[in-house]
Amino acid sequence: MNEILFHLGARPVTALEGLLVLAAAALVLLVALAVGLWRTARRRGEEASEQALHTAELEERIGELVRTQAEASGQLQSFATMLGGRQAELARVVTDRLDSVSHRLGEGMQNNARATNESLSQLHERLAVVDAAQARLAELSSHMVSLKDVLANKQARGAFGQGRMEAIVADGLPKDAYAFQFTLSNGKRPDCAVFLPGDERPLLIDAKFPLESITAFREANSDETKRVAAQKLRQDIQKHVSDIAERYFLHGETQDMALMFVPSESVYADLHEHFDDLVQKAFRQRVILVSPSLLMMAIQVLQAVVKDARMREAAEQIRTEVSKLMDDVNRLRDRALNLQKHFAQASDDVGQVLISADKVAKRGAQIEALELDEIEGTKEGLVPLQVPLKLRLGAAE
Repeated sequence: MNEILFHLGARPVTALEGLLVLAAAALVLLVALAVGLWRTARRRGEEASEQALHTAELEERIGELVRTQAEASGQLQSFATMLGGRQAELARVVTDRLDSVSHRLGEGMQNNARATNESLSQLHERLAVVDAAQARLAELSSHMVSLKDVLANKQARGAFGQGRMEAIVADGLPKDAYAFQFTLSNGKRPDCAVFLPGDERPLLIDAKFPLESITAFREANSDETKRVAAQKLRQDIQKHVSDIAERYFLHGETQDMALMFVPSESVYADLHEHFDDLVQKAFRQRVILVSPSLLMMAIQVLQAVVKDARMREAAEQIRTEVSKLMDDVNRLRDRALNLQKHFAQASDDVGQVLISADKVAKRGAQIEALELDEIEGTKEGLVPLQVPLKLRLGAAE
């Protein structure tokens, strides 16, 4: 046993020591093995317990899942039942809505059909009105053609201007203030003579206007044609103005001014726009060109003058009537004063009557007081002969 097996450094190792070392190593291995087995068993126990817990949890979860599935099945069944009810209700609501929509759609279509029929009837009426207007336009066109024929004819055109002038004058003046086709001392007959108040000389109006020249001037297409037409228009109007001045100006018999009536506002505007010098020259010859509106204005001024003159003529009569009215007013005032005096006298008489009534009332009060004294004296045993004495005194008073 003491045999040296090997040397460890300088120290020899014997067999006994080697055995002891081997035994110690084996013991250590056994202890380590036992610890490892214990740890393994412990781990397996823990794993078994964990497995058991996990199994229990899994079973619990499976139970909860089964319960949840049962609840879900019940909820699904109730949901299916509710869904079936809701679906039936939805079908009923949809059916009702479709019925109402169909009913409204039918009513709307009927209303639209009715409105369409009414619109068509109104359209037919409007078409009838349009047809009537078209007929009137056709009639107006024929009238315009006839008017053109009238304006193309000198005599008819003169009658047209004469008619417009007579309508304006007759509409604004009284009948005794104008005369148509008045004859002068020289035998000439102006279209109209207007008599001014306070003046025996009439104001003459001529309604004959040379319309061919202004028509040719308007319808001129070239400058040369327009120049020739303008020259012809100047000559015609100047000649007509000179004829009016020579025929209608009679010293002491007519006014020193005359009116030349232009029966169209557009023609009058063209004359003032293109031939203003001609208008001024006619004015210097005391012949004034007037359009229908200007003639109407002049007639209104003359109407005011005539009315003022007639008022001045009636001023004396008005003054007489006012004097009579003042006499009536003074007479009414005197009678009112007399009535006031009667009322004052009656008031005094009523005052006297009231005074007498007050005295009578006082006497009655005194008599009533005496009767009361008599009654009291009788109760107290006084001599009743005193009462007539008081009555006599009251009567004397």
